[in-house]
Amino acid sequence: MRARRWAAWAILAAFASFALLPAYWMVLTATRRQADIYSLSPLPWPLSLESFTIAWQQLDLPRLVLNTAVVATGAAALQLLVATLAAYGLCALTPRWQTAATFAFYGAWLVPVQVVMLPNFLLLSRLGLLETLAGVIAPTIISGFAVVLLREHIGAIPRQLLSAARLDGLGPMATLIQVVLPNVRAGLSSVGIVLFIAAWNDYFWPALVLRRGEGVLQLGMRSFMTSEGTNWGPLMAVAVLACLPALVLYAALQRHIVDALVRSGLK
Repeated sequence: MRARRWAAWAILAAFASFALLPAYWMVLTATRRQADIYSLSPLPWPLSLESFTIAWQQLDLPRLVLNTAVVATGAAALQLLVATLAAYGLCALTPRWQTAATFAFYGAWLVPVQVVMLPNFLLLSRLGLLETLAGVIAPTIISGFAVVLLREHIGAIPRQLLSAARLDGLGPMATLIQVVLPNVRAGLSSVGIVLFIAAWNDYFWPALVLRRGEGVLQLGMRSFMTSEGTNWGPLMAVAVLACLPALVLYAALQRHIVDALVRSGLK
C-alpha cells in the first residue's frame, strides 16, 4: 500500500515538474546575465538583474502596468455586472425557459473568440475606438462563462428567501441588491478573479486593437522581438512581471476559485 502511494506521488511530481519547467526556464533566463542567456546550466548563477534593467530602460513599464490593470479591472468589473444581471434574470424564468436560455449561454461560451474578432474589429473601427483601452474592454463585457457560473450560485439561494423578500415589498432590483448579492459574494469574488486573470493575460485581442503602440504589458514584449533576432533576457523579464499579479492572486485565492468551479458543476 505504501509503495503504491509513493508511486502515485512520484508520478504526480513528474507531471508537476514537467508543467513547471517552462515557468522555471522563464525565471532562469530573466535572472541571468546577457552573456549567459544561452547557457544550458539549470542554475541561474551568478544571479543578475541586468535583463530587468534593460526592460525598464527600454519600456515605460509603469504606464504599461497601469494600462494593463485598467483593462483587466474594467473588463472583469463590466463582465461581472452584466453576468450578474443576466444570471439573476435566468433564475427568475420558469424551469423550461431557464434551461433553454442557459443552453444559449453555453453555446455563446463555446463559440471560439476568433470567430467574433473580425466583426468586433470592424465595429470598433466605425466607432473610432481602435488604439484605445476602451476598444480593448468593450467587446469583452459579455461572458457566457461568467453567466453560467453565477447562475449556479444564484440558483442555489433558497426560493423561500426570495419569496420572503417579495412579501416584504422588495422589488426585483432591491431583492438583487439586498438579498441575492450578499449571498453570492464568494461566487462573485471567485468569478471576478478568474475574469481578471483572463483579461490580464490576454494578448491576441489587445494586439489587434492596439496595433501602433504598446498599450499593455503583454504587448511590450514585442519590443524585444525584431527582424534581427530576439533579446530573450529582457523579454523573459517582462514576462515574469506580467505573470506575477495573476500568479499571486490565484495562489492566494485558489481555494475560492476551485470552490466556485465545483459548485457550478464545471471541471
